[in-house]
Amino acid sequence: MNTHIKSLTSNKIRTAMKKTVLVLGSAVVIIFAACTKSNDNNQFLQAHDANRMMDSMHAVMDRMNAMTMTNDPEVDFANMMMMHHEGAINMANAELQYGANDSLKRFAQKVITDQQAEIMEFESILATLSMDNMDMEFMQEQMDNMGKMSKAADVQLITGDIDNDFATLMIWHHQSAIDNASAYLHHGNNEQLKMIATNIIKAQTMEIQELADWLKANKR
Repeated sequence: MNTHIKSLTSNKIRTAMKKTVLVLGSAVVIIFAACTKSNDNNQFLQAHDANRMMDSMHAVMDRMNAMTMTNDPEVDFANMMMMHHEGAINMANAELQYGANDSLKRFAQKVITDQQAEIMEFESILATLSMDNMDMEFMQEQMDNMGKMSKAADVQLITGDIDNDFATLMIWHHQSAIDNASAYLHHGNNEQLKMIATNIIKAQTMEIQELADWLKANKR
């Protein structure tokens, strides 16, 4: 891959799928309701730079921002999502090591199993791809999605409670995956990647709701 992007289109791309936006909106209300109650009770809020989960999230965002884009939706989606999945796996491993809640630990183990399997699928598909579908709009949409995830993560109220922080940040991490998968379905051509993108949207929309329900039931 020797194509370097020197300029980005200024056109705005369509927003993410309405269904996922509605789910995320519900999750946001739950998160902030929980955090507001905790603040009223004088709960300690941890600096983002000192937080294990936020550190893992920032690390993967830095890697994705440094990725050389090719303008090919197939190649860029597969490469981007492998990095994105690695970030989720790192966060899940932190939950397994430091978390206390059994249901979240089971959730974290499922994240690791599912996303390791998808990484292997992406690697297998990448080995068969050639760059023949140039699409600047897809690249811009992916970059916009990364920026949205970064901004959303940076305004979360982080407590230092591994379970709470894992659930809170994984919602935003999953939403970013959904947004990228939706963008691929708008622009991509590879049927195998379309199937993976569709599965990501379905599975992670359900998991966002599961995490939101956990936060509602376990207000900090």
